[in-house]
Amino acid sequence: MAQVSSNETPFVVDLLTTLRQEKFSPAACVRFLARSWKMSRRTAYEYPTLKRSWLRVSAGIGALALALLVGNFALQGAFSTLRLLPGFLFCAVWQINDLFWHLGLNRNARDDIYSTIGLATMLTQVRGVVASFLLGRLVGGLATPVWLALVCFLVGILTDILDGQVAQRAHTQSKLGQLLDGETDFFLYLALTFILLQNGILPLWVAIVMVARFLVPLLAALASYFLLARRVQFGSTRWGKLAGLAQCLYFGLLLAPAQFAIITNPLNVPLLVVTLGLLIIAPVAQIVGNIKARGKV
Repeated sequence: MAQVSSNETPFVVDLLTTLRQEKFSPAACVRFLARSWKMSRRTAYEYPTLKRSWLRVSAGIGALALALLVGNFALQGAFSTLRLLPGFLFCAVWQINDLFWHLGLNRNARDDIYSTIGLATMLTQVRGVVASFLLGRLVGGLATPVWLALVCFLVGILTDILDGQVAQRAHTQSKLGQLLDGETDFFLYLALTFILLQNGILPLWVAIVMVARFLVPLLAALASYFLLARRVQFGSTRWGKLAGLAQCLYFGLLLAPAQFAIITNPLNVPLLVVTLGLLIIAPVAQIVGNIKARGKV
């Protein structure tokens, strides 16, 4: 692990301040993206081992995406696969570029940069490919059977559990991992929410609340990032973990095979009430925590 004295944060603040002063004009946005990409390329140039690690992970993402396309072709034929391809390809390419764009965040709490992308982040990327697959099906107008959504959901849960455990035990927690973990969770649950709506399993108003659980903190963070040129910390909290667990259990209950209806049906309403309550409490608690943290600065 290389020891660095990072000057990226002042650089990013300068970029955001300039963007805001120019009132987010198209030319300012283009310059912002160009300079951000230049910074990412500089990180890759300065840390060639990290760049090679990114290339290996990107190859793994491509191989997994290809395997899912082959599996879809075998199960649902060429027409379905062609409809899946554009959206899935776009999401997978975006995922690879998003990883490259944020290589500079592959650092620990002391701001030391890791020379390779860790196993924990690789597991997160697997969940990202699964989310991309489901989003590709939605964009292509394909109906996703409940059993397939359940398989993807279980893969997502397994990788979500493993990536955190691996990062803690290997002492490779990173800012990059935190960012990608939140992103992949958002897109996976977004896709699952729309699939449940598509199958008539989830009411629209419940779906809106479910998506808001991820969307409200994301919008608050983006507003702070771009309008105030500073970050809002939306880290893991006790209420957030409880809300995530409740939402996970509720999705699992909805996706459970019909043979388990005698167990799942009585639990549906009570678990929904608990989940909605926690989904409201969690972001409020996080916002209050940020306000208190700002007051101490």
